[in-house]
Amino acid sequence: MKRHRYRLTVEHISDSRGGPVHNKPLQFEVMNHDDIIAVVTWLRERGDFSDKESAAALGVGLKLLGGVLLDNKDNPLFSSFLPHLYQFVKELKAGTTDSQGND
Repeated sequence: MKRHRYRLTVEHISDSRGGPVHNKPLQFEVMNHDDIIAVVTWLRERGDFSDKESAAALGVGLKLLGGVLLDNKDNPLFSSFLPHLYQFVKELKAGTTDSQGND
């Protein structure tokens, strides 16, 4: 299966009180069967979220989680969760009446 390759960087900008942190950024590479940037663009354009950051967080998080689950679908740890993920993705793709065609 052809897969897209991504390098992700998570930079801790401030702590829970707004103070600076001095941790090195977390950086790793991951493969995914979907174009994650296209998924995030689609979610942002749907208008289901109050801000673009929420749409991006859902898109990236969902694709990362889904990729791990699919790569490890025989792992008993994920067996009870996978059907729920499939259902959620199905409902997300179907959309809601409010999110379809409304800007």
